[in-house]
Amino acid sequence: MKRHIFAIALLLLLGAPAFAEPEPGSISGVVNDESGAALPGAAVNASGPGGAHMATTGADGRFTLSGLPAGNYRVTADIMGFRAQTQTVTVSATSAASLTFGLGIALRGEEVVVSASKSESSIVDAPATLSVVSSEQILSSPAQNMGDLLRSVPGVNIIQTSARDINITARQGTSTLSSSQLALLDGRSIYLDFFGLIVWELVPNNPADIKQIEVVRGPASAVWGANALTGVVNIITKSPRENPGGYLALSGGMFDRDLGSTAGDDAGTNYGAQFGYSGAPNDKLSYRLTAGYFESDAFARPTGVVPVGTHPLDPSFKTGGAAYPNFENDGTTQPKVDLRVDRETGGGGTFGFSGGYMGTRGIIHTGIGPFNLQDGAYMGYGRVGYRKGAFKTAAFANYFDGEAPNLLSVDAKTGKPLVLGFTTGTYDFEIGNSNLVGGRHVLTYGGNVRRNTFELTIAPAAEDRTEIGAYFQEEFFVDKFRLTAGMRVDKFGNIHDPVFSPRVTAMFKPSQSHSFRVSYNKAFRSPSAINNYLDVVTVTGQLPLGLINPVFGSRVYNVTTRSAGSELPQLGEPSGHDLKEEALTAYEIGYTGTFNGRTTVGLAFYINDTDDNINFVTDTCRSRYSAQNPPPGWTSALAPLPPAVSLGVIEVLAARGTCLPAEFTYLNLGSVRNKGIEASIDHAFNREVSAYANYSWQGEPEPDDVTTYPYAELSLAPEHRFNAGVNFNNERFVVNANVNYASEAFWTDVLGPNYNGPTDAYTMVNASFGLKWNQGKIVTSIKGTNLLNQEIQQHNFGDFIMRNIVGEVRFTF
Repeated sequence: MKRHIFAIALLLLLGAPAFAEPEPGSISGVVNDESGAALPGAAVNASGPGGAHMATTGADGRFTLSGLPAGNYRVTADIMGFRAQTQTVTVSATSAASLTFGLGIALRGEEVVVSASKSESSIVDAPATLSVVSSEQILSSPAQNMGDLLRSVPGVNIIQTSARDINITARQGTSTLSSSQLALLDGRSIYLDFFGLIVWELVPNNPADIKQIEVVRGPASAVWGANALTGVVNIITKSPRENPGGYLALSGGMFDRDLGSTAGDDAGTNYGAQFGYSGAPNDKLSYRLTAGYFESDAFARPTGVVPVGTHPLDPSFKTGGAAYPNFENDGTTQPKVDLRVDRETGGGGTFGFSGGYMGTRGIIHTGIGPFNLQDGAYMGYGRVGYRKGAFKTAAFANYFDGEAPNLLSVDAKTGKPLVLGFTTGTYDFEIGNSNLVGGRHVLTYGGNVRRNTFELTIAPAAEDRTEIGAYFQEEFFVDKFRLTAGMRVDKFGNIHDPVFSPRVTAMFKPSQSHSFRVSYNKAFRSPSAINNYLDVVTVTGQLPLGLINPVFGSRVYNVTTRSAGSELPQLGEPSGHDLKEEALTAYEIGYTGTFNGRTTVGLAFYINDTDDNINFVTDTCRSRYSAQNPPPGWTSALAPLPPAVSLGVIEVLAARGTCLPAEFTYLNLGSVRNKGIEASIDHAFNREVSAYANYSWQGEPEPDDVTTYPYAELSLAPEHRFNAGVNFNNERFVVNANVNYASEAFWTDVLGPNYNGPTDAYTMVNASFGLKWNQGKIVTSIKGTNLLNQEIQQHNFGDFIMRNIVGEVRFTF
C-alpha cells in the first residue's frame, strides 16, 4: 500500500501543470488576514451560472478559478480559525475578474467544526456538545501526550497507566482498555476493532501539523456509526498549503520516580525529535512529509498491598488486599513517518493521498493483566480521497501487527507467559455529501463499507467480518429555530439484526450567537473479535493443600481457568451465547453562547442510559469446577493426591463456599444510568491573551437492577473535575499555565475484587514558557507537568505520574 501511495505522489509531481496567468472567463485573487499576511490553504468557493467551483490558495495566498461562463458569481473565502467572507463579482468572456479578501480571526463560537454532523457548522449551530482544541493551544501546551492535551476538555475522563498507555472516555468512568470512544484522524478511524481499543500514539502526525482537535461529548453513532458510544475525538490536520515550509523540533527531559518500584533510582528520562516539510511546486500540487521519534523510560509502579476496603456503592462487597504484582515495568519507543500529497483538479476538487508508519512499544493494561507490546509492533496505513465542496469520498486501509506477552497470566498449555500475537487489517470505503435545499434545509447523507480481518493467537477462531452502514440527516432552520433529525443504520457480520441510531436536536436561537438545545441520541458499540472469540486457558492461582488439611503438607494444586468468547461453546453447553451490541440512549439540555465575540459559555446537563454493557465477567462462582467436572490434571496419575482425595478436596471447598472458577466469559450486563453537568467559559482578552475554566460533575452510576448489573462491575469516575488555564502568545514569548483537578475515584476493571480499589483526588499544575528568536523562526521552551510533584495515580493499578520537565528547541524554515 505504501509503495503505491509514493508512486502516485511521484506521478502527480512529474505530471502537474505549471502555474499560468488567469485567462478570460476566470476569477483570480488573494486571501489575506487583516494584517495583510497571506493565508495559504484557504478554500475559495464560487457559485453562479457555471455551477459550483472551488479552489485552494497557494503558499502566497493566491487562487484562480478558470473556465467560468459569463455572469454574476458569489465568491466565499473560508479557512478554519477565521471568519468567512463573501464577495460578488461579474465574470465576462473577454477579461479576468480579480478579488482581494481580508479575513478576520473568527470570533468565539464561530469556529468551523465538522465532527458534529459530518458537515461544516459553527460551534453555536452544532447539534451536539462539542469542544475544540486549536493549533495555538496545541503548540503552546505543556502536554507530553494526547491525554495531557485533552485532559482540560470538560466532561472527558482520562487516565494514564504507563509511559504509553492512555485511555479516554467522555461522560462515564474510563477503564483500562476503554472501548466506547471513537477516534479519527482526518475522518480515518484509528479504532482497533479486534480488541476495541485506541492506541493513541499511532497518530502519525506531529503537533505542528494539527489544525484542531474536535471532541464530541456524547453519542455520535447517528453519523459516525459503531463505537462512537460516548463520543468522538476527531484530529484534523493542516493541508500542506496551510503550513508551508519546514520545522525541526528537538526535546529532552527528566521525570521523578523516586518511589514505589523505582525508589532510590535516578530520575527517568525522555527525549524526542519531530521533523516536517510542506511544499507546493505549482498551483495544483502540494505535499507534506513528517517524521518523529519519542522514547521514555518506565514510570514508577505501586508496591505493597492494594488498600483493603469495600465498594462505595455496596459496603458488603470487600475489595483490595492483594499485593501489587512485581513485574518488570517498561517505557516506550514511538517512531513514525507520514506522507501526504494533495492534487487539485481544474473543476475545484482535490485528490488527497496519504500513507504512514507508526511504531510503538510498552505496557498496555487490560482486565486480565498487563501486556507488554514488543519492539516492532506497528501500524501502517494508506488513504486516498477526493473532495469537491461538500461532496467527499475516500478509501483507507489500516494494518496493525505486533506481539505482546502478558506479564502476569501464564498459559496453562505451555507454562509460559500468555502471548497476544495479532495481525489485523481494516479496509474502508466511504462516500458522503451535503446539500442546501430551498434555502432552509441542509441534507447530509452517505455511507461506508468496511472489512476487518483478524489473525489473533488468543482468539484463533476469530472470523473476518464485513460492516456496512448508511446515514441521512436533515437540518431545518426558520427564523430562530433549528431542527436536526437523522438516522444511521448499520449491519455487522457479528450482530444478527441491523442497528438503528437515531438523533433529534431542537434548537432555539434568540440571536445569532446564542443557542439553546434539547437533544435525544442513540449509539452503540459492536462486540470486538476478542469479545466473540477469546479462547485461552491460564493458570489463575495455586491452592496450597495444607490450608485444607495440614496432613497434605506443602502440596500445591494449580487452578486453571478457561476464558472464552461468546461465540465459542461454553462449559457444559453445546454452543456459545448471543452477545448483543452495547447501546447508549442519551438525553441532553444544553446552551452555547458568545458575548462580544470574545467569550464563549457552555452549559450542559445529560442523562446517559447504557444497556447490555459488554463486560468480561470473572465471577468465580458463575461457572465453577465440581467433583463431576474437576480441574484439568487433578485426577491424573501425576497429581499430588490420589483422584478420590482430589475430588474430596473440591467437595470440601464447595462446602466452605469457596469456588474454583472453571470459565470466564463476556456477557451483556443490565442497564445503568450516568448523569452529569458541564459548565465552561473561554475568553479572549485580546489576540495575545486567552483563558478558560470548566467544571464537570458526574453522578454515581445507577444500575437499574443489581442482579443483572452488580455493583462489583461498576467503577466510579471522579465526581468533580475542574480545569483552568491561561495562554499568552506574542512576538517574543509563548506562555501557558493550567491546572487539572479530579476528585477520588474507584476502579473494578482489573483482575479480581482483591485488586479493586480507590485512587485519591489529585491536582496537576502544568506550565510552559517559550522564547522566540530570529523573528519567531527559533523557539526555545521549557514544559512541565505535575510541577508540584504529587504522587498521582490516575488508576489504582496504574503507574505513578510524577513531575516531568522537558526542554524543547524548535526551528522553522
